[in-house]
Amino acid sequence: MTDRLATLELAIKEIFEHKITFNEFLGFQVDALGDTEVVISFSMRPELVGHYLYGRLHGGVISSVLDATGGLAVMWGLVLYHKTESAEETLQRFAHLGTIDLRIDYLRQGIGDRFFATAKVARLGRRIATAHMLLTNNEGTEIASGTATYIVQA
Repeated sequence: MTDRLATLELAIKEIFEHKITFNEFLGFQVDALGDTEVVISFSMRPELVGHYLYGRLHGGVISSVLDATGGLAVMWGLVLYHKTESAEETLQRFAHLGTIDLRIDYLRQGIGDRFFATAKVARLGRRIATAHMLLTNNEGTEIASGTATYIVQA
């Protein structure tokens, strides 16, 4: 891994896990920033329950994690696309990133001890990016899937 990529990986993890305090509150952790996919995870805890009788994950948490994972995939996609830029120049691009559209399909109840969200960039254009996301539990059960569109400065 180049120095630029290592610097940006550390910066993105810091931004994603701590500077975006909502992500920190929900306990999101960056597990992998790969060439084609990003992975984040978080543990179930009482504050995330949406149905008190069944102890299942709140739908808003599901939507949030998929949106955040899609955004992370786009951030990392920008890093990989702009290989000749300095780390600082690439980090400046993240200031323009925002969700335009988000579609979530709730497939099963959000039951589990730990959850994993993956995302892939489907398209990275000069102004718009699209990502596909999937949320599974610790047993590999698909909980929800999503597609999102983001505004970017590419």
